[in-house]
Amino acid sequence: MSENPRRDLLKKAAALGIGAMASSSGVFPRARRAVAQTNQKPTDTDFFPGFKKLTRKTSGATINFVTAGSGPGLLLLHGYPETHIEWRKIAPELAKKYTVVAADLRGYGDSSKPADGENHFGYSKRATAQDQVEIMSSLGLEKFSVVGHDRGGRVAHRMALDHPDRVTKVAVLDIVPSYKLFHNVTKEWATSSFHWFFLIQKAPFPETVIGNSAEFWLKSRFDRLPAAALDKDAFAEYLRCFKDPAMIHATCEDYRAGASIDLDHDEADRDHKVACPLLALWGEHGDMHRLYNVLDTWRERASNVSGRAVPSGHFIAEEIPDVLLAELKSFLS
Repeated sequence: MSENPRRDLLKKAAALGIGAMASSSGVFPRARRAVAQTNQKPTDTDFFPGFKKLTRKTSGATINFVTAGSGPGLLLLHGYPETHIEWRKIAPELAKKYTVVAADLRGYGDSSKPADGENHFGYSKRATAQDQVEIMSSLGLEKFSVVGHDRGGRVAHRMALDHPDRVTKVAVLDIVPSYKLFHNVTKEWATSSFHWFFLIQKAPFPETVIGNSAEFWLKSRFDRLPAAALDKDAFAEYLRCFKDPAMIHATCEDYRAGASIDLDHDEADRDHKVACPLLALWGEHGDMHRLYNVLDTWRERASNVSGRAVPSGHFIAEEIPDVLLAELKSFLS
């Protein structure tokens, strides 16, 4: 058995023709962390009427979030390339029963962009989860449920492992565990999710390519999303944030951490399962449904798993908010 499984899996990716995108220091100057070059302000659109707009400094970052409601705590974590406004269609209804917190992950939206750290620790799911746990504590919410989509789902998974005394229930949207994905690289998955391997290339290669046309790249991430699901104001807000070179770099670091230090943390926890109830929902028109037995995969990593495919693609909260809301109400109650 290989002594370095991560090296083997990245070699496998290279064999698929993906690893060849590594940047050359002879072509690109050695990168320093990108600094925002925009003075744009948030749009005037109020995506969360009645919610408080707050920031809190954690031990590692400054996190931007909105909150409303009363009752048990409920943390909502977005995916790539979105921000907390991903939850605009369901958060107001959830706030009728829960104290809802919808936050920008570190590096995303209007949250701060910390230093990369050794081996990308600054954007590890462990560090990102710690931010959010501290945010909930600052609001007096010592126990809470968490719903995470895409990258936010990976943060939620790590949070449930690192903070089992804090997380009461966890819902993950359209993902299977990162460890499973990287150790089962297929041509089909690598083709449809090529950005996983593009974004982990050495800085500033992906940052430069994306920065040359941030709007084009952002639109490409939503290319399978029905036009009616994403209104122009929401896209404009996503684009405002994504035009920030610091966010482009930070989101690349999120993926670089996913292919390095996060795998180390996952390897160390292979004998541990998520103890709290876990709901897995995935789009029946997406890659997870096509390529994996999602429930069986999560049962390898969690003790109490339920869930199903829903009539959607990857962006469930954007595409079918009513269906998602019904599923979450049932699971959280």
